[in-house]
Amino acid sequence: MFNLHPNFSWRIDIVGEEQQPVLIVDNFLAQPELLVEYCCQNSSFNSADAFYPGLRMLAPREYLMAISEHLRPIITHTFGLEDGAISKLFSSYSLVTTPPEKLKPEQAVPHFDSDNMAELASVYYLCDSRFGGTSIYRHRETGFEFVNAERRTQYMDSLLAALHRGQIKREYMNGSNELFEQIYAVPAMFNRFIMYRGTSL
Repeated sequence: MFNLHPNFSWRIDIVGEEQQPVLIVDNFLAQPELLVEYCCQNSSFNSADAFYPGLRMLAPREYLMAISEHLRPIITHTFGLEDGAISKLFSSYSLVTTPPEKLKPEQAVPHFDSDNMAELASVYYLCDSRFGGTSIYRHRETGFEFVNAERRTQYMDSLLAALHRGQIKREYMNGSNELFEQIYAVPAMFNRFIMYRGTSL
């Protein structure tokens, strides 16, 4: 269903002092509009988990197959994985819908998707740069640019203390603030796919 775009290209950016890889694929699929049409025709958005400030619905299986078929060798190369290390894929359409004044504290700071260094996270843009992009941050107090299992308690304790001090505002992260420094940003671009370790902030 999904072939590669004829102008498919990719690169790896190495980010921050902790040298985390970010994979950027431009012009990923030949017909990305099919995913837009699928979303419009099969809309079944529901409230996401407690952390995501909006709505989600499952992406079609064919999209996961396209990632596996076209990107698996590039992903294993980028993140230093062994062949066969990718055992599970999951994807959903995501819409940010929560107004800033209704954000929970955990939605107003950079998040990490997992504290397992073997898990990866990705974003595939079906929108353009008017809708922002993805940034990676450094936590100023700890210097952490990623949060793994060993760092999790220290990081969460620091955030809790910042919350008690009133330093976490009800607003979306946009650039740097007193708690976090933005160290990298990728603008949204239609048909752009990015991937990074799920531990990245």
